[in-house]
Amino acid sequence: MVIGGTGGLGRAIAQEALARGAEVTVVGRTFRDSTTARLTFVAADLSSMSEAVRLGLEFPAELFDVALFTAGTFAARTREETRDHVERDLAISYLSRLAVLQGLSPRLGSARADGAPRPRVFVMGSPGYGVLGDPDDLNSERNYRAMVAHANTVVGNEILVLAAKDRFPGPAFFGLGPGLIKTGIRGHLLGEGSVKHKLVETAIGILAQSPEKYAKRIVPLLFAPELEGRTGLMFGSKTRREILRGGDQPILPTQDFDSAYIDRYLSASDALLRRALS
Repeated sequence: MVIGGTGGLGRAIAQEALARGAEVTVVGRTFRDSTTARLTFVAADLSSMSEAVRLGLEFPAELFDVALFTAGTFAARTREETRDHVERDLAISYLSRLAVLQGLSPRLGSARADGAPRPRVFVMGSPGYGVLGDPDDLNSERNYRAMVAHANTVVGNEILVLAAKDRFPGPAFFGLGPGLIKTGIRGHLLGEGSVKHKLVETAIGILAQSPEKYAKRIVPLLFAPELEGRTGLMFGSKTRREILRGGDQPILPTQDFDSAYIDRYLSASDALLRRALS
């Protein structure tokens, strides 16, 4: 299950998993491929918190092995809100994931045959980046700055992985940090189609790996038997062999994310989600 698999990295990963024999369901707004016996599509607007909650409660996840969250955007130069009055980047890139997981996590893989590997959730972001978000202004309503607002999503996604053991019992949770890759995610920040946007994406395309190359490197990790019995690990853009050879914790958690900070951040997130749904 690829939540956000209709474009960019999510689409590349979905196609690579499909090519390797997986049955894939893509969740998003605009499907750009054709459905097949092993590729299905579920429409969902993840800027809407009620849609995210519905997806988490109604998606038939009981036979799935892996759920991968890739849906995301970037904070715009000037603050943008969804119709739920949530800052747009936060809504799509983090809060929708929390909303989906509340209903999805306890059901993921629960009807598979006895002896099946523990189901896995992979959360894409920038784990171990070292920044602290602002749980007192999670929605960036007091003093909006694009990079500060985006940091709130980065922190939230790392916390989903670190807190999963207590918050979302059942699946194993892992973080993914692909680094710089040429996609459309920076359009909101740089100005979609602007000269600056084109120059930056051209440079990234020359210097960094493509979505397809990243997908070839990371898809084997999603199903790697070496991850059985592990949870809470966070991985960069290396290959499965490089990652697993590097030890149990390829990316270290952000240093100041102690249990008190994590609880405070999740409490603020829960409060904002409740407000959005009301």
